[in-house]
Amino acid sequence: MKTTVLVRTWIEERFDVGQLIAPLRSKTVPRHRFSVWYFLGGVTLFLFFVQVFTGLLLLLYYRPSTNEAYESVQYIIMRVQFGWLVRSVHFWSANLMIFMAFAHMFSVVFLRSYRKPRELTWVSGMVLLFLGLGFGFSGYLLPWNTLSYFATKVGTEVAGQVPLVGHGLLVLMRGGEDVAGPTLARFFSLHVVVLPALAVTLLMLHLWLVQKFGMSVPPSVERRWTQVPEVRQEVRFLPDFLLRDLMAWCVMLTALLVLASVLPAELGHKADPFAPTPLGIKPEWYFLAQFQTLRLLPAKILGIDGELLGVFGFGLAGAVWLVLPLLESRLGRNGSRWVRAAALLGMVYLASLTLYAYFAK
Repeated sequence: MKTTVLVRTWIEERFDVGQLIAPLRSKTVPRHRFSVWYFLGGVTLFLFFVQVFTGLLLLLYYRPSTNEAYESVQYIIMRVQFGWLVRSVHFWSANLMIFMAFAHMFSVVFLRSYRKPRELTWVSGMVLLFLGLGFGFSGYLLPWNTLSYFATKVGTEVAGQVPLVGHGLLVLMRGGEDVAGPTLARFFSLHVVVLPALAVTLLMLHLWLVQKFGMSVPPSVERRWTQVPEVRQEVRFLPDFLLRDLMAWCVMLTALLVLASVLPAELGHKADPFAPTPLGIKPEWYFLAQFQTLRLLPAKILGIDGELLGVFGFGLAGAVWLVLPLLESRLGRNGSRWVRAAALLGMVYLASLTLYAYFAK
């Protein structure tokens, strides 16, 4: 006990922890019937931490070359103690992180949490979602198995459809004309250096914006609190809300361990660049809707390449979604209804096309 007090005193004299966490002690979180949606952002953050931790463990053994990548992952699974579990947790946390990020995004839209003055919070969150998709795309190739190799080949070919800069973008991504050693090296650097640096920077900005402007209250709850101030309820962030957040983290960690144990990540066969493309090659689930859309589009639409129009449409949709707060204000009084309708339509589109692509042959 005395040792603990001495250590705490030593730390306080040098870092003044109390002053550092003072803003958190004074911070409050609104409490209402929609408060459960506040935990989605925290769970997504927790899964990102799991990604970083398990990724660092995998880096101890992974070798980013076409001759050794597959064998190094195989060694992790077969020879490293609990290596299969670490890789499976990394795999499942990546998928769940993207799923939770999408759920968090749609909850923000339906609760209209992007309203003034939280426009930049929305923009930074959307950029983080795009980076998360980049993590998934770049990490998919690293095991250098058959599925990841040909899925990456198809994915980079889609990028090559971008007007004017398509071929240059394809060569930049692949490091040449074909998916080979330079592609693996570039995707590895992107996955473990470039994207983490960008993600941490944006994450710090996003958390600072959340801290500065606080948690948003849905318009219906806000109107009720204005009319009847005595029904307003808030809880302290530290320790009340934080403890609830930690409980959600524990539940997610349990789910991760169960999924990793019951459904461990498979490795498959080593990629053979000279083999024909296997039938039924598909990207990860979070790209299936776009993949299936491009497959369903006709070869020519009004004399223009169908895939080209599809890629342009996805880019335009992403750009419009990024500036959603500005768009709603421009639409006038019924702007929120149009935005919610677009969000609902987007959810139906993503879910239906993803399921269709998953079960399609």
